[in-house]
Amino acid sequence: MSSIVPGAAREATRSGREAEVRAPLIRVENLQKTYHTQRGGLTLFQGLELEVFAGELVAIVGQSGAGKSTLLHILGALDTATAGTVHCASTNVAQLSARQAAAFRNREIGYVWQFHYLLPEFTALENVAMPLLARGQTRRTALAAASNWLREVDLEDRRDHRPGELSGGEQQRVALARALVGGPRVLLADEPTGDLDETTARKVFDLLERLHLSHGLTSILVTHNLELAARCTRTLRLESGRLARLGQPS
Repeated sequence: MSSIVPGAAREATRSGREAEVRAPLIRVENLQKTYHTQRGGLTLFQGLELEVFAGELVAIVGQSGAGKSTLLHILGALDTATAGTVHCASTNVAQLSARQAAAFRNREIGYVWQFHYLLPEFTALENVAMPLLARGQTRRTALAAASNWLREVDLEDRRDHRPGELSGGEQQRVALARALVGGPRVLLADEPTGDLDETTARKVFDLLERLHLSHGLTSILVTHNLELAARCTRTLRLESGRLARLGQPS
C-alpha cells in the first residue's frame, strides 16, 4: 500500500503537471552538423544546445552562413544532424523514416520562407488548401478551411488570384495561411520579411505575431532585422556553431 497521504498525492500530481508544462516543446542537445566536401569536413554546429518552451516566439540572428536555415531544417525534419538529439513537438525527429518525417511536417510544423514558394498555376485559395489535400481531405473540406485562413490573413477578396497577381506582402500572407492551415504546433519562419520593404515587413510581422498569440503557437524566427527580433520573447545569436542570448558571450 502506498504511504502517500491524499494531500501529498495531490501535491505530487500538481508538481508533475507543472513539470510537464515547463518541459520544452523543442529540445536540442549536443547537436553537430558536418558536411563532407572536396576540401574536407565543414562543421556548422558543434555541441549546440537549444530549448524552446510552448508559447515562445524566439528570434535567431547571426551572420550569413552561420547555419540558421540549416538549424530550422533539422528542427523540422527536412535535414538530419550528424550527431546529437533533436526533439521537436514531442517527437524525436532523428528517429523518423522519410515517410514519417513527411507526416510529421504536415501535422506539426508550419514553414514560412523568405520566398513564398506558392504554386504559380493555382489560386491563393488552392495554394492554402494544398497541405490539407496532401493529408487526404476532400477538396470541399480543404477549400473551406483555406477560405477561413485567407479571412484570417485579410485576403479573402484575393482568394481567386494567382501568386503573380499578388504583391510581395500578399504572397507572404498567403504563404503564412498555407503554413498554418493544418493546425501545427510549431511555426518555423526563415527570413519571412527579408524580401519586403520596411513598411510591408512590419505589417507581415504584425500578422505573424498576432497569429502566434491567437493560435497558441511555438515559433522560431530567423531574421536579420534586429528591430523585429527585439519584439520576440528572446533573441539568440548563432555564432561559431553555438547559440547564445543576444548580448551575452557565445
